Amino acid sequence: MKIQKKFFITDFDGTLLKDDKTISCEDIKTLEILRQKKIFTAIATGRSAYSFGKALKDIGMKDDALPIDYVIFSTGAGIMEFPEGRVIYQKSLPPLDIRKITVYLDHRKYDYMVHRSIPDTQYFFYKSHGKENPDFYARLALYKEYALPLEQGHCLEDPATETLAIIPGGADMDSIEIIKKDLSDFSVIHATSPLDHKSSWIEIFHKGVSKSNAASWLVKKLGLSRQNVISIGNDFNDQDLLAWSGKGFVVDNAPARLRKIFKTVPSNNLCGVSEAAQKAGWLNR
Repeated sequence: MKIQKKFFITDFDGTLLKDDKTISCEDIKTLEILRQKKIFTAIATGRSAYSFGKALKDIGMKDDALPIDYVIFSTGAGIMEFPEGRVIYQKSLPPLDIRKITVYLDHRKYDYMVHRSIPDTQYFFYKSHGKENPDFYARLALYKEYALPLEQGHCLEDPATETLAIIPGGADMDSIEIIKKDLSDFSVIHATSPLDHKSSWIEIFHKGVSKSNAASWLVKKLGLSRQNVISIGNDFNDQDLLAWSGKGFVVDNAPARLRKIFKTVPSNNLCGVSEAAQKAGWLNR
């Protein structure tokens, strides 16, 4: 009888990563056990490859200490083998599309950042419309050595991974849906800011970019079935992946709207990742 290959995918911030910016020993052990069982493991994160690597360094974790096979990064714009770091998949926005997006954001007076294409995603141009936006400036301060102001009339001539608009204080779902409709030629993904946990981040990518699309590409490459994929997340940018997977879980710190849709496990601070693997029957305890 042929053994069905399996795949376990976890979000990073607010899911695997605890509020104190560390990863629990239990969750690391769970990922190790899954790999020992020949189950593929991956992290699917909104962070760029650079930002993900920086997060591991900040907690003093070496790459080879994290038992995962792949990182789906920039919300699915890229996939890299881990810990080798070889990028095996990527998508970017051409300059003409960047122009369409920035004209729209300028018209709506949204502050935004345009990130360069992979592998240089940490570098970006930014534009503020002068309104109070603490989260925007907090992110700018975090990556100030990689940021350049987008001057009036400046033409962006190179491809980009994404354009990120930051709406202070958050945006209601009706407003999000309007943005998605107006920019329907692109992949528009809503996430809650990982910095102030209130502002809305509107990430605008190539039409084909999402965590689920990247996972689907990887599943085909590995010869798997989506029915044998388990995923776990905590925010709206995980929703497409959770719905696509054979089983999707959310941690208890996810928004109530997601907890109503998907099976809920304990929070990121209480080893929800391990509980998801346990509930799926993939751990023997």
